[in-house]
Amino acid sequence: MEVFGASVETKVILVVEDDLRVGESLCLLLKRRGYKTLFATNGKEALQLFRQQEINLVITDLVMPKMDGIALLEAIKNLKPETEVIVISAQGTIEKAVQAMKLGAFDFIEKPINPRVISLLVERALERQTLVIQNRDLRSKLEDRFHFKNIVGKSEKMVKVFDLIRHIAPYDSSVLIIGESGTGKELIANAIHYHSPRASKPFVKVSCASLSEGIIESELFGHEKGAFTGAIASRKGRFEMAHEGTLFLDEVEDIPPSTQIKLLRVLQEGEFERVGGNKTIKVDIRIIAASNRDLQEEVRKGNFREDLYYRLNVVNIKLPPLRERKEDIPFLVNFFIEKFNQRYRMNVKGVSQRALNRLMDYQWSGNVRELENTIESALVVNHPEVLDLPHLPQEIREYSGVPEVVPFKIGTPLQEIERKMLLQTLRATKGNKRKAAKLLGINVRTIHRKIREIEGERTIS
Repeated sequence: MEVFGASVETKVILVVEDDLRVGESLCLLLKRRGYKTLFATNGKEALQLFRQQEINLVITDLVMPKMDGIALLEAIKNLKPETEVIVISAQGTIEKAVQAMKLGAFDFIEKPINPRVISLLVERALERQTLVIQNRDLRSKLEDRFHFKNIVGKSEKMVKVFDLIRHIAPYDSSVLIIGESGTGKELIANAIHYHSPRASKPFVKVSCASLSEGIIESELFGHEKGAFTGAIASRKGRFEMAHEGTLFLDEVEDIPPSTQIKLLRVLQEGEFERVGGNKTIKVDIRIIAASNRDLQEEVRKGNFREDLYYRLNVVNIKLPPLRERKEDIPFLVNFFIEKFNQRYRMNVKGVSQRALNRLMDYQWSGNVRELENTIESALVVNHPEVLDLPHLPQEIREYSGVPEVVPFKIGTPLQEIERKMLLQTLRATKGNKRKAAKLLGINVRTIHRKIREIEGERTIS
């Protein structure tokens, strides 16, 4: 065995060739290209080197004593699947070279070796290996991010949610997640995807509320060149991007009726056409939808197709608002403190009891997201040793409680009930009209109109 070397930082290539002259010439060529090379004269010797050192690429002859190239390839792929292998094939061994390709070889070249061809193959093989490793590391980070440990909750309601996710993740059934804004619907959708057999495939999110009726079909299904003004090129939609993976339709209640029909077809038949196109495109995807409204009520109002609702609602996950699982707040607070300690290199040791009591009492209209933002703001603004009551925002420090139930006497006029409910809801959401609209099941324009009416009554009186 002879070692031809460059610096440790360079890529390491193992050359396996029983012809010493060919092997050494190949090593010299690769060394000139800036690679570190190791040389072995048979598969058995090469496998020993592979186990001992970090090797990025293997270039091996097929016919060798002691262990041939096929056996070496199989052993390498079993030990370290991301390692690329280029096979050198002499005349008469093409059939074996094809067998090697089926076993995972990157490519094969025939003798005599062309320096330009082998250099190009080496470059491409190492590029692919880098991409494979990067994708694996990214997937690992994503799986860690969306692991159950990051969806904090020890309350009975959340434990039931976790159990349900574990049961349904392996299957392709459509899932409908219902919950208020800030309850973690996207986090749950990610957890389902990354605990499913589709985990290595795309997870594509569509925020339906952010797309106007004019562009949502193009976003979902793609479009062909010239389909409309501004369509200067063909474009894939989210369904094509999510092929073999999972498509997450957030705020699905905002999909317009005309698009709901096309969505139903994809769910039923797994096919669609791009906007302006005639070619039928087939996709294999899992659908996870989410809504912060009662979709059954939307069906009754005629805003959402009943057949689409039943197609989406194969598995139903209801996420409880934070006010219904207050026992989780201490765990969430400590989780966020630790999270921001790591992110901002802080050393906050915890939270005081009086601060925690106030956080427990507060009505979190923005749910977990609002709590997280509150903790982050308190830490970065104050840099406390321990998070205490004075570090919390004024509205939380001075919170005295807003009733969750608004009582009315029998006979109270409906107009008065509506007025009081609107004002109380706005108070609970700290004046956030969008949140109030979602809680009341009406649109923001109605909120603005009702407020103008109330202000008009005050002016007259």
